[in-house]
Amino acid sequence: MVHLHGGHTPADSDGYPIDLVLPTSGAAPADHAMPVMADMADMADMVRDVATGERAYTYPMNQRAATLWYHDHRMGHTGLNVWRGLAGFHLVHDDESDALPLPRGERDIPLMIVDRSFAADGSFRYPVSAGGVADAYMNGVLGDVILVNGAPWPVARTDPARYRLRLLNASNARRYRLELDPQPPGGSALVQIGSDGGLLDRPVGHDALEIAPGERFDVVVDFSRYRPGTKVRLVNRLGSGGTAEVMRFDVTGRDRGDDSAIPGRLSAGAVRLTPQRAVATRTFSFRQRRDGTWTINDLAYRPGRALARPKLGTVEIWRFVTDFHHPVHLHLDPFQVLSRNGREPGPYDSGWKDTVDVRPSEAVEVLTRFTDYQGAFLLHCHNLEHEDMAMMADFITT
Repeated sequence: MVHLHGGHTPADSDGYPIDLVLPTSGAAPADHAMPVMADMADMADMVRDVATGERAYTYPMNQRAATLWYHDHRMGHTGLNVWRGLAGFHLVHDDESDALPLPRGERDIPLMIVDRSFAADGSFRYPVSAGGVADAYMNGVLGDVILVNGAPWPVARTDPARYRLRLLNASNARRYRLELDPQPPGGSALVQIGSDGGLLDRPVGHDALEIAPGERFDVVVDFSRYRPGTKVRLVNRLGSGGTAEVMRFDVTGRDRGDDSAIPGRLSAGAVRLTPQRAVATRTFSFRQRRDGTWTINDLAYRPGRALARPKLGTVEIWRFVTDFHHPVHLHLDPFQVLSRNGREPGPYDSGWKDTVDVRPSEAVEVLTRFTDYQGAFLLHCHNLEHEDMAMMADFITT
């Protein structure tokens, strides 16, 4: 099954984790049997909507322009399947964003950043066992090679001009602190213009960006701030060795023509929610039980068991509390970050988001409005190994 991450999508096209698509033979290969998770019902309850050969998804695109992505969402196998390549960009445009003088065409570059490990024969190496990921990797699988759009440590040749970089962390578990090296004169090397859910109201300058699995940041980099011939490295300050290098931009192009600009006001179309409109506040605790199971509210995932039943058209405050580092992803509608530990949102929380990085022993409050589509949707950790090991929950809109 396929999940359009960030898509405002009907429930039957959201990639629910047991809406399987079987081969035309009607049977899944033996090595793709569903692993057993704690607290599950029997296998008869694991079947909801099984298709054979193909499945049609409907994406109405009733949403703002944004950098979305899609990936496999099969229960118990998301980490393995995404590691092997079942993921890609899905870019949404609208009249508002297309009217802005932002970089476009060859200067609008989506960058999918992942880490991978390889076996001696060049195949992907992923630590699976008969029951799922090996116990030693319960905190998440990390690779030792950084790929950008499928290439290890690539080099891009740029003109001395502005470029829009759509940064996506599609790694299973790795976080990045991205910086340009060298920094351009004057700082604010990465000017953020968009987040998970589309354009910000106004641009925000950063010297570095911290990006967790599932998050996206749209930034503009002005390579004309560098001397011609400069080799600009995109580095990961949270990595070491091969994972400290992401890619390189060589400012060697000769085209100095650039009619792009970064407007002081990017979007007037995003309606801000207010906490006063919230009809409920719910708390979701992301923690690991003593038996090693990753849980939400002390419950391992079981399809059909809803931890919340919000009504369409209402606004709610959802509070995420963690004991570990968890990027929390909410399906159906984006949200706005209200606070971290009762204080102001962090420097990377601007705009509409669908994934928020929650640090150990932290409480993050978000505000969202549930719209348009009834049915079962998901809340889960986007560390894909945590997700596969049951850190996921249903909520049902009514």
